[in-house]
Amino acid sequence: MSGTTRGRLLATSDIHVRHPENRAIVEAMRPGHDDDWLLVVGDVGERLDDVEWALRLLAGRFAQVVWVPGNHELWTLSRDTLLLRGEARYRHLVDLCAGLGVLTPEDPYPIWTGLGGPVRIVPMFLLYDYTFRPEGTSNKEEALAAAYAAGVVCSDESVLHSDPYPTRDDWCRARVAQTRVRLDECPRDVPLVLVNHFPLVREPTRILRYPVFAQWCGTELTADWHTRYNVAAVVYGHLHIPRTTWYDGVRFEEVSVGYPREWRSWRTRRPVLRQILPAPIGERVPPWGATRDESESAVVPPG
Repeated sequence: MSGTTRGRLLATSDIHVRHPENRAIVEAMRPGHDDDWLLVVGDVGERLDDVEWALRLLAGRFAQVVWVPGNHELWTLSRDTLLLRGEARYRHLVDLCAGLGVLTPEDPYPIWTGLGGPVRIVPMFLLYDYTFRPEGTSNKEEALAAAYAAGVVCSDESVLHSDPYPTRDDWCRARVAQTRVRLDECPRDVPLVLVNHFPLVREPTRILRYPVFAQWCGTELTADWHTRYNVAAVVYGHLHIPRTTWYDGVRFEEVSVGYPREWRSWRTRRPVLRQILPAPIGERVPPWGATRDESESAVVPPG
Protein backbone atom coordinates (compact mmCIF):
# COMPACT_ATOMS: atom_id res chain seq x y z
CA MET A 1 0.00 0.00 0.00
CA SER A 2 1.53 3.27 -1.12
CA GLY A 3 1.63 6.55 0.79
CA THR A 4 4.18 8.53 2.75
CA THR A 5 2.08 9.07 5.89
CA ARG A 6 -0.18 6.84 7.96
CA GLY A 7 -3.13 9.15 7.53
CA ARG A 8 -6.50 8.29 6.06
CA LEU A 9 -8.68 10.35 3.77
CA LEU A 10 -12.08 10.76 5.46
CA ALA A 11 -15.25 12.54 4.39
CA THR A 12 -18.54 13.83 5.73
CA SER A 13 -21.27 16.14 4.45
CA ASP A 14 -24.67 17.61 5.22
CA ILE A 15 -23.85 18.02 8.88
CA HIS A 16 -26.46 20.81 9.28
CA VAL A 17 -25.12 22.09 12.57
CA ARG A 18 -28.08 24.34 13.35
CA HIS A 19 -29.66 21.17 14.75
CA PRO A 20 -28.33 20.56 18.29
CA GLU A 21 -28.15 16.79 17.73
CA ASN A 22 -26.00 17.29 14.65
CA ARG A 23 -23.85 19.86 16.43
CA ALA A 24 -23.11 17.21 19.05
CA ILE A 25 -22.09 14.79 16.28
CA VAL A 26 -19.64 17.33 14.89
CA GLU A 27 -18.25 18.05 18.35
CA ALA A 28 -17.45 14.34 18.61
CA MET A 29 -15.68 14.10 15.23
CA ARG A 30 -12.03 13.29 15.71
CA PRO A 31 -9.32 11.80 13.51
CA GLY A 32 -8.11 8.27 14.03
CA HIS A 33 -4.54 9.42 13.34
CA ASP A 34 -2.72 12.74 13.43
CA ASP A 35 -2.25 12.66 9.63
CA ASP A 36 -5.93 12.16 8.73
CA TRP A 37 -7.47 14.59 6.23
CA LEU A 38 -11.17 15.43 6.20
CA LEU A 39 -13.35 16.34 3.23
CA VAL A 40 -16.36 18.43 4.28
CA VAL A 41 -18.67 18.08 1.31
CA GLY A 42 -21.13 20.93 1.78
CA ASP A 43 -24.24 21.83 3.76
CA VAL A 44 -22.44 22.65 6.98
CA GLY A 45 -25.17 25.18 7.71
CA GLU A 46 -26.98 28.27 6.51
CA ARG A 47 -25.58 30.91 8.86
CA LEU A 48 -22.05 32.22 8.60
CA ASP A 49 -21.41 31.77 12.33
CA ASP A 50 -22.44 28.10 12.17
CA VAL A 51 -20.20 27.43 9.18
CA GLU A 52 -17.27 29.16 10.85
CA TRP A 53 -17.80 27.29 14.13
CA ALA A 54 -17.78 23.88 12.46
CA LEU A 55 -14.86 24.48 10.10
CA ARG A 56 -12.75 26.09 12.83
CA LEU A 57 -13.37 23.13 15.13
CA LEU A 58 -12.55 20.53 12.47
CA ALA A 59 -9.54 22.43 11.13
CA GLY A 60 -8.08 22.36 14.63
CA ARG A 61 -8.35 18.58 14.80
CA PHE A 62 -7.53 17.21 11.35
CA ALA A 63 -4.23 17.56 9.51
CA GLN A 64 -6.08 19.20 6.62
CA VAL A 65 -9.72 20.07 5.99
CA VAL A 66 -11.05 20.52 2.45
CA TRP A 67 -14.45 22.20 2.05
CA VAL A 68 -16.82 22.50 -0.90
CA PRO A 69 -20.05 24.50 -0.69
CA GLY A 70 -23.47 22.94 -0.61
CA ASN A 71 -26.60 24.82 -1.47
CA HIS A 72 -27.34 25.69 2.18
CA GLU A 73 -24.15 27.72 2.69
CA LEU A 74 -25.21 29.82 -0.30
CA TRP A 75 -28.64 30.72 1.06
CA THR A 76 -29.21 34.38 1.92
CA LEU A 77 -31.46 34.50 4.99
CA SER A 78 -32.67 37.59 6.83
CA ARG A 79 -31.59 36.11 10.18
CA ASP A 80 -27.97 35.68 9.06
CA THR A 81 -25.22 38.17 9.83
CA LEU A 82 -24.02 37.87 6.22
CA LEU A 83 -26.53 39.16 3.67
CA LEU A 84 -24.31 38.85 0.61
CA ARG A 85 -25.82 37.06 -2.38
CA GLY A 86 -24.59 34.63 -4.99
CA GLU A 87 -20.95 34.83 -6.07
CA ALA A 88 -20.15 37.47 -3.44
CA ARG A 89 -21.41 35.17 -0.69
CA TYR A 90 -19.40 32.24 -2.05
CA ARG A 91 -16.23 34.35 -2.23
CA HIS A 92 -16.74 35.50 1.35
CA LEU A 93 -16.92 31.86 2.45
CA VAL A 94 -13.76 31.10 0.49
CA ASP A 95 -11.99 33.95 2.30
CA LEU A 96 -13.26 32.62 5.63
CA CYS A 97 -11.79 29.21 4.82
CA ALA A 98 -8.47 30.73 3.83
CA GLY A 99 -8.24 32.33 7.25
CA LEU A 100 -8.86 28.96 8.88
CA GLY A 101 -6.38 27.05 6.72
CA VAL A 102 -9.22 25.15 5.05
CA LEU A 103 -8.82 24.38 1.33
CA THR A 104 -11.61 25.20 -1.14
CA PRO A 105 -12.35 24.83 -4.87
CA GLU A 106 -10.39 28.05 -5.44
CA ASP A 107 -7.09 26.61 -4.20
CA PRO A 108 -4.55 24.58 -6.19
CA TYR A 109 -5.61 20.95 -6.03
CA PRO A 110 -3.60 19.33 -3.22
CA ILE A 111 -1.80 15.99 -3.43
CA TRP A 112 -2.70 13.61 -0.62
CA THR A 113 0.08 11.14 0.19
CA GLY A 114 -1.49 9.04 2.93
CA LEU A 115 -2.49 5.39 2.83
CA GLY A 116 -3.88 4.52 -0.60
CA GLY A 117 -2.24 7.59 -2.16
CA PRO A 118 -0.90 9.55 -3.78
CA VAL A 119 -4.06 11.10 -5.19
CA ARG A 120 -4.96 14.61 -6.23
CA ILE A 121 -7.92 16.00 -4.28
CA VAL A 122 -10.23 18.01 -6.57
CA PRO A 123 -12.75 20.09 -4.57
CA MET A 124 -15.43 21.44 -6.91
CA PHE A 125 -18.30 23.91 -6.84
CA LEU A 126 -20.67 23.14 -9.71
CA LEU A 127 -24.30 23.65 -8.62
CA TYR A 128 -27.06 22.27 -10.89
CA ASP A 129 -28.79 23.25 -14.11
CA TYR A 130 -32.20 21.49 -14.01
CA THR A 131 -31.10 18.82 -16.53
CA PHE A 132 -31.93 15.94 -14.16
CA ARG A 133 -35.49 16.45 -15.33
CA PRO A 134 -38.54 14.34 -14.38
CA GLU A 135 -40.08 12.03 -16.96
CA GLY A 136 -42.43 13.72 -19.37
CA THR A 137 -40.61 17.06 -19.28
CA SER A 138 -38.21 18.41 -21.88
CA ASN A 139 -36.94 21.71 -20.47
CA LYS A 140 -36.39 23.65 -17.26
CA GLU A 141 -39.77 25.37 -17.36
CA GLU A 142 -41.65 22.09 -17.66
CA ALA A 143 -39.53 20.49 -14.95
CA LEU A 144 -40.22 23.33 -12.52
CA ALA A 145 -43.91 23.28 -13.36
CA ALA A 146 -44.00 19.58 -12.51
CA ALA A 147 -42.31 20.27 -9.17
CA TYR A 148 -44.74 23.03 -8.24
CA ALA A 149 -47.68 20.83 -9.24
CA ALA A 150 -46.35 18.06 -7.00
CA GLY A 151 -45.70 20.45 -4.11
CA VAL A 152 -42.02 19.46 -4.02
CA VAL A 153 -39.93 22.60 -4.56
CA CYS A 154 -36.40 23.19 -3.30
CA SER A 155 -35.98 26.21 -1.01
CA ASP A 156 -33.17 27.33 -3.30
CA GLU A 157 -35.82 28.83 -5.57
CA SER A 158 -36.35 31.62 -3.06
CA VAL A 159 -33.13 31.92 -1.05
CA LEU A 160 -30.20 30.82 -3.26
CA HIS A 161 -29.43 33.81 -5.46
CA SER A 162 -27.18 33.64 -8.50
CA ASP A 163 -25.89 37.24 -8.67
CA PRO A 164 -24.25 38.35 -10.91
CA TYR A 165 -25.38 35.47 -13.13
CA PRO A 166 -28.94 35.72 -14.50
CA THR A 167 -29.90 32.25 -13.21
CA ARG A 168 -28.53 29.40 -11.10
CA ASP A 169 -28.16 27.28 -14.24
CA ASP A 170 -26.05 30.02 -15.84
CA TRP A 171 -23.87 30.02 -12.74
CA CYS A 172 -23.65 26.23 -12.94
CA ARG A 173 -22.56 26.25 -16.57
CA ALA A 174 -19.88 28.84 -15.81
CA ARG A 175 -18.53 26.78 -12.90
CA VAL A 176 -18.54 23.59 -14.97
CA ALA A 177 -16.59 25.29 -17.76
CA GLN A 178 -14.01 26.71 -15.33
CA THR A 179 -13.58 23.37 -13.59
CA ARG A 180 -13.31 21.45 -16.85
CA VAL A 181 -10.34 23.61 -17.87
CA ARG A 182 -8.57 22.85 -14.59
CA LEU A 183 -9.29 19.12 -14.83
CA ASP A 184 -7.93 19.00 -18.36
CA GLU A 185 -4.69 20.45 -17.03
CA CYS A 186 -4.25 17.77 -14.35
CA PRO A 187 -1.48 15.24 -15.18
CA ARG A 188 -2.94 11.76 -15.61
CA ASP A 189 -0.20 10.01 -13.66
CA VAL A 190 -1.81 10.87 -10.30
CA PRO A 191 -5.41 9.62 -9.81
CA LEU A 192 -8.08 12.13 -8.84
CA VAL A 193 -10.61 12.15 -6.02
CA LEU A 194 -13.46 14.33 -7.27
CA VAL A 195 -15.34 16.10 -4.48
CA ASN A 196 -18.61 17.92 -5.15
CA HIS A 197 -21.71 18.49 -3.03
CA PHE A 198 -23.99 17.32 -5.84
CA PRO A 199 -23.65 13.91 -7.54
CA LEU A 200 -21.77 14.02 -10.85
CA VAL A 201 -24.08 11.46 -12.47
CA ARG A 202 -27.83 11.17 -12.31
CA GLU A 203 -28.04 7.51 -11.30
CA PRO A 204 -27.85 8.09 -7.50
CA THR A 205 -31.01 10.22 -7.69
CA ARG A 206 -33.10 7.38 -9.11
CA ILE A 207 -34.03 6.24 -5.60
CA LEU A 208 -35.24 9.63 -4.33
CA ARG A 209 -38.61 9.48 -2.62
CA TYR A 210 -39.68 12.40 -4.80
CA PRO A 211 -38.02 11.94 -8.22
CA VAL A 212 -39.05 15.45 -9.29
CA PHE A 213 -36.51 16.81 -6.78
CA ALA A 214 -33.61 15.48 -8.89
CA GLN A 215 -33.56 18.67 -10.98
CA TRP A 216 -31.87 20.40 -8.01
CA CYS A 217 -29.25 17.65 -7.70
CA GLY A 218 -26.69 18.09 -10.48
CA THR A 219 -26.03 18.50 -14.16
CA GLU A 220 -25.73 16.21 -17.16
CA LEU A 221 -22.61 18.18 -18.12
CA THR A 222 -20.55 16.09 -15.65
CA ALA A 223 -21.96 12.68 -16.60
CA ASP A 224 -18.70 11.38 -18.10
CA TRP A 225 -16.16 13.00 -15.81
CA HIS A 226 -15.57 9.82 -13.81
CA THR A 227 -14.45 8.05 -17.01
CA ARG A 228 -12.97 10.99 -18.91
CA TYR A 229 -10.37 11.53 -16.19
CA ASN A 230 -8.21 9.18 -14.14
CA VAL A 231 -10.55 9.02 -11.14
CA ALA A 232 -9.93 6.94 -8.02
CA ALA A 233 -13.22 7.91 -6.31
CA VAL A 234 -16.04 10.44 -6.40
CA VAL A 235 -17.32 11.91 -3.12
CA TYR A 236 -20.63 13.76 -2.82
CA GLY A 237 -23.56 14.46 -0.50
CA HIS A 238 -26.84 16.40 -0.84
CA LEU A 239 -29.14 13.38 -1.17
CA HIS A 240 -29.06 12.37 2.50
CA ILE A 241 -28.74 8.75 1.35
CA PRO A 242 -25.29 7.64 2.58
CA ARG A 243 -24.12 4.66 0.55
CA THR A 244 -21.52 3.34 -1.86
CA THR A 245 -22.27 2.78 -5.54
CA TRP A 246 -20.10 1.92 -8.50
CA TYR A 247 -20.49 3.31 -12.00
CA ASP A 248 -18.24 2.14 -14.83
CA GLY A 249 -15.90 0.64 -12.24
CA VAL A 250 -15.50 3.91 -10.30
CA ARG A 251 -16.48 4.13 -6.63
CA PHE A 252 -18.98 6.84 -5.66
CA GLU A 253 -19.41 7.69 -1.97
CA GLU A 254 -22.44 9.60 -0.65
CA VAL A 255 -21.23 10.72 2.78
CA SER A 256 -24.05 12.80 4.26
CA VAL A 257 -25.11 12.82 7.91
CA GLY A 258 -28.55 14.29 7.21
CA TYR A 259 -31.18 15.71 9.51
CA PRO A 260 -31.87 14.17 12.94
CA ARG A 261 -35.35 13.09 11.85
CA GLU A 262 -33.69 11.06 9.11
CA TRP A 263 -30.80 9.39 10.88
CA ARG A 264 -32.88 8.58 13.98
CA SER A 265 -35.07 6.33 11.83
CA TRP A 266 -32.24 4.26 10.34
CA ARG A 267 -31.86 0.79 11.81
CA THR A 268 -28.13 0.86 11.07
CA ARG A 269 -25.85 3.83 10.47
CA ARG A 270 -22.54 4.09 8.74
CA PRO A 271 -19.91 6.01 10.69
CA VAL A 272 -20.33 9.75 10.21
CA LEU A 273 -16.72 9.89 8.99
CA ARG A 274 -16.58 7.76 5.87
CA GLN A 275 -13.18 6.37 4.92
CA ILE A 276 -12.40 7.19 1.29
CA LEU A 277 -8.77 6.06 1.20
CA PRO A 278 -7.43 3.58 1.72
CA ALA A 279 -10.46 1.92 0.17
CA PRO A 280 -12.29 -0.07 2.85
CA ILE A 281 -10.79 -3.56 3.03
CA GLY A 282 -12.56 -6.44 1.34
CA GLU A 283 -14.74 -4.43 -1.01
CA ARG A 284 -15.13 -5.89 -4.47
CA VAL A 285 -16.40 -4.13 -7.56
CA PRO A 286 -20.10 -5.11 -7.74
CA PRO A 287 -22.34 -4.99 -10.83
CA TRP A 288 -22.68 -1.52 -12.37
CA GLY A 289 -24.65 0.78 -10.09
CA ALA A 290 -25.26 -1.84 -7.39
CA THR A 291 -25.53 -0.73 -3.77
CA ARG A 292 -24.35 -2.37 -0.58
CA ASP A 293 -24.29 -1.77 3.15
CA GLU A 294 -20.64 -1.37 4.16
CA SER A 295 -21.11 -0.13 7.70
CA GLU A 296 -18.55 -2.50 9.18
CA SER A 297 -15.82 -1.85 6.61
CA ALA A 298 -16.21 1.91 7.01
CA VAL A 299 -15.06 1.95 10.63
CA VAL A 300 -11.98 4.12 11.08
CA PRO A 301 -9.83 2.56 13.81
CA PRO A 302 -7.35 4.73 15.70
CA GLY A 303 -3.67 4.63 14.85
